[in-house]
Amino acid sequence: MSNANDGGSLETRRKQLLFRCQRRGFKELDLIFGAFAEHLHALNSDELEQLDLLLKAPDDDVYGWLRGYEAVPARYASPVFDKLKALCNRKSPAWTV
Repeated sequence: MSNANDGGSLETRRKQLLFRCQRRGFKELDLIFGAFAEHLHALNSDELEQLDLLLKAPDDDVYGWLRGYEAVPARYASPVFDKLKALCNRKSPAWTV
């Protein structure tokens, strides 16, 4: 994925990540990442990189980490993961479809 350092803009990167957040192919993660994607505009370059890494991880693994079924590996533990987990732990989440 291109970034600001190799010729791409942060806005282009955000659009690419938005598309990937909404179309993972695993309905529950589509809802979680889709709701989180509403905040992409507020993420800095490092946070976008953390999100990209999570989007590359296998769906079943990410879902297990977010739901607390398995411990998140150190490689994927990040402030972005913490924000996603907090989204999942809200008392009354409002998912967008």
